[in-house]
Amino acid sequence: MTYFSRFAFAACVALVTAGAARAQDAAAPAGLSIELNEIAPSEKGCKLTFVAGNALAHSLSKVSFEFVLFDQKGLVERMAVLDFRDLPAGKTKVRQFDLPGTKCEAVKSLLINDAPTCVGEGVDKSACMTDLKTGSKSAVELKG
Repeated sequence: MTYFSRFAFAACVALVTAGAARAQDAAAPAGLSIELNEIAPSEKGCKLTFVAGNALAHSLSKVSFEFVLFDQKGLVERMAVLDFRDLPAGKTKVRQFDLPGTKCEAVKSLLINDAPTCVGEGVDKSACMTDLKTGSKSAVELKG
């Protein structure tokens, strides 16, 4: 292998390695993720189970989200602020909420409308809604 060939090979390896590192950085999730994991009838009405992940650089000491529940016709059934309490950085938590008087079969979709509380040392209040990732493992859609 000539000097030029070795140099070209080394340059290609460096470019591929740097590109892979940047792709990993770009793929690393940032922000919060909220997944509606289950919706099930309860004694009080309807129980929502969420899986919440914090990929922010800082822990949240208190976070709440304003949810809008839409019925089968797409009309607002109700609005509720759900307190997710603390979400440590780099951790995933499961949170459950009972919605008294709500029938699960009447809920078609949920919208996270706002984050009225988003508190943590070094955390900007807008961080809870910026780059918020939502998803659902139930038949009910969750949008952010």
